[in-house]
Amino acid sequence: MKAMNTGDSLQKKNNLTGWAFVLLAVVGIVAFYFYPMVQALLLSFKSGVGANLEFTGLSNYKRLFIDTTFRTALFNTFIYLIIQVPVMIILGLFISVLLNDSTLRFRSFFRTAIFLPCVTSLVAYSVVFKYLFAPDGMVNQALMGLHIIGDPIQWITDPFWAKITIIIAVTWRWTGYNMIFYLSSLQNIDQSIYEAARIDGANAFTQFFKITVPLLKPIILFTSITSTIGTLQIFDEIMNITKGGPGNATMSISQYIYNLSFKYSPDFGYAATVSYSIVILIIILSIIQFKVAGDNKNG
Repeated sequence: MKAMNTGDSLQKKNNLTGWAFVLLAVVGIVAFYFYPMVQALLLSFKSGVGANLEFTGLSNYKRLFIDTTFRTALFNTFIYLIIQVPVMIILGLFISVLLNDSTLRFRSFFRTAIFLPCVTSLVAYSVVFKYLFAPDGMVNQALMGLHIIGDPIQWITDPFWAKITIIIAVTWRWTGYNMIFYLSSLQNIDQSIYEAARIDGANAFTQFFKITVPLLKPIILFTSITSTIGTLQIFDEIMNITKGGPGNATMSISQYIYNLSFKYSPDFGYAATVSYSIVILIIILSIIQFKVAGDNKNG
């Protein structure tokens, strides 16, 4: 009986020790994540200028459906999403396969060079891109020097080319991020699987689509979701390269939230409502991606 009591006391002590280790993290998550989320949700039901807010129910959510600026920002964000995310994932997957080749020289250098943009300052690299794609910037000078174009392309001031500039900038920065995930997963695949496939006569193309892609499916799903979340929240590149212009041609949802809060007459209630539109979009798109990937217990 005494031994049983000693065992129970030891178990309780271990439980308390475990909770002591995670308590600080739990408090931090609740204080800095869940509490602001709940407050933002409550704020989305209020309207007013600055701190003069009053409860207005669902009026802010109804306003979303008639807000032309929000529709423009939503359209722009989806353009970035449907173009930039697939390009970034496919490019990252392709590069990771190339850099996983054991016969490739200077692999470490190439891996570092491609991943390096991910750790650069958002503001710094955005400003660099703004100057590179200026009318008299290096990109136009190179294209004209190669006689590909006759006149400078208005990368920043033309609605179409401004979107292309944003997509190029984001792809340049984040492709290496996805590449690292794919590369680490590729290194965990047993090479005997590829050797058996080669013996059976499978070429590199067949090996990629029949072995590599299926085995990387969970990682591809993960990077697809994280890339989608990041793109729906895109802000820094647009703010520093085009400032949402020309007009609202490149404005994203996140920049619209910023404008509602700090640029226009402060409307924090409606800004919180627009913020929760991103949350809803992320949930919907994540569910769709899980369904498309067939990520279920029977899959």
